[in-house]
Amino acid sequence: MTNQDKITSHKKKLNTKYKLLVEQAYNFKQTDSGLSDFFEYKAIKTLNKLNRLKYLEPSS
Repeated sequence: MTNQDKITSHKKKLNTKYKLLVEQAYNFKQTDSGLSDFFEYKAIKTLNKLNRLKYLEPSS
């Protein structure tokens, strides 16, 4: 497995995790605002990791 394949695989995992966290934050928005804020914070941290990986992609 090449480094590019590893980066792509890691991006897919992070993207899936990000979508799940955003969905959970939305679902808890009306019932538990503290838990919603926690999931939103984790989603933002995950999105930052995804954005840092963009610099490792070759430009096409």
